[in-house]
Amino acid sequence: MEQKTGKTNNIKSIVKAVNIINLLAGEGESMSLAHMASELNMSKSTLHGILSTLVDVRFLAQDQETGQYRLGVRLFQIGSQMSSMWNERKIAYPYIQQIVAEVGETVHMAVLDDYEVLYINKQESTNSIRIVTDIGAKLPAYCTGLGKVLLSGLSKQEFQQMLRKKELKSHTSYTITDPNVLWKELETIRSCGYAEDDQEYIEGLRCVAAPILNCEGTIVAALSISGPVSRMQNGKFEQCKMSLIKAGNEISEQMGYEKGERDAGNL
Repeated sequence: MEQKTGKTNNIKSIVKAVNIINLLAGEGESMSLAHMASELNMSKSTLHGILSTLVDVRFLAQDQETGQYRLGVRLFQIGSQMSSMWNERKIAYPYIQQIVAEVGETVHMAVLDDYEVLYINKQESTNSIRIVTDIGAKLPAYCTGLGKVLLSGLSKQEFQQMLRKKELKSHTSYTITDPNVLWKELETIRSCGYAEDDQEYIEGLRCVAAPILNCEGTIVAALSISGPVSRMQNGKFEQCKMSLIKAGNEISEQMGYEKGERDAGNL
């Protein structure tokens, strides 16, 4: 049952760990060391070392009475997170399509990953100037509209933790590099329910973004509209902003979020 990759540059121990997880997932029940060694054609000593490591990182769990191994809670957590992410994508898809049709600009959807923007959806506009980003790509959060919306959900303590991990580098002359100024902007975003990126990451590019909240009122994703400064002005910018806020509110409602009176003025 060992997976053959056909490549010579794989790290063998990682491939073996993946084969173990796949085996347990396929069986759907706990397995003994001897059974797995036989199925995977591995020595018990090698297998035991990998199993111990997977237990340490909670990818697997070991029954203290029988000694058998099963999938661990960390895999469940990762799976739940991925399931939630794909659910958000599915709910947001028709809204993204509608926004692109209405405003004629590129729409992105992203989540926060290690204080960076991780793009999980994108719909290009039909206009000649397009935004070069890929699903799965990551950009700094502090200087993008999507990122600032996502960072606005952080507590002051979490914000300070981000500053210890991420340097606020200047990408353009408009990039906010002062932590105090950035924190004040995040407070404003929390109050008004949307964020702007006015050439902070790319010269000539302007962006507006709005949050998506789950049933607990936590910001779990964000939508943005991006376009050249020449088009993202005045009435066009306001149209984009209102379209995003409306879509963000409706997607959030489908995610189970109920807006209370204390949220009046937000979103």
